[in-house]
Amino acid sequence: MGCLEGRAAIVTGAARGQGEAEARKFVAEGAFVVMGDVLDEQGEAVAAELGEQAVYRHHDVSSAEDWTRMVAEAVDRGPLRALVNNAAIHWTAPIAEETPESLRRIWEVNYLGTFLGIQSVAEPMAAAGGGGIVNVSSIAGMTGIAHHAAYGGTKWAVRGLTKVAAVELGPQGIRVNSIHPGPIETAMLAAERHGRPELFGHVPLQRAGVADEVADLACYLVSDAASYQTGHEYIIDGGSTAGIPLRPPPQN
Repeated sequence: MGCLEGRAAIVTGAARGQGEAEARKFVAEGAFVVMGDVLDEQGEAVAAELGEQAVYRHHDVSSAEDWTRMVAEAVDRGPLRALVNNAAIHWTAPIAEETPESLRRIWEVNYLGTFLGIQSVAEPMAAAGGGGIVNVSSIAGMTGIAHHAAYGGTKWAVRGLTKVAAVELGPQGIRVNSIHPGPIETAMLAAERHGRPELFGHVPLQRAGVADEVADLACYLVSDAASYQTGHEYIIDGGSTAGIPLRPPPQN
């Protein structure tokens, strides 16, 4: 039996990348997964591949109505014991170039979407006997990074929200933690590093992570193996935030 056997879970942003890896991992560990995203064709293809243990639904995380539907679907499939708030949008821009409209949009998805997820699952998760919530933040929510005023601001907010939720929901048996990935191999990262072999020179492990490594961490945090862990940040960045590695001396 897998460590999530007989449980229902919701994973947002599950059509590709880290969310897809999390959905696959949860299914492999026995959960029924309700996958949400706005990339319908990709999400439906992943769910079809996963078979009877997964279903895909169009899900705008900034919509309270969409959250009501997602939670109802999960509760119909079993005790709702896990949520991964993974959905997010990302861009970089100098502070001088950001606009109120762009800030509102990124906050609606990255912060409001996470807040609504926590709010929506709290009651059914408590009724199921508790569970685990993972909020996917970023190393941009651990330190200041140039041109990340919009994105980084939302990820710092998700980090703070995680602690508030952990304090409020702990008495109901609900654990809330945040994951802070560094560079992870995705289609977006591949495009960003095209022609830039030096991109990971600052990473002590000298490589990007892969989505399965993030999924393994998320699965652990929603499982009973992490039953006494709540309100914490879990950094998965190859050592990026630990310090700058030594570089070999130039060759003559």
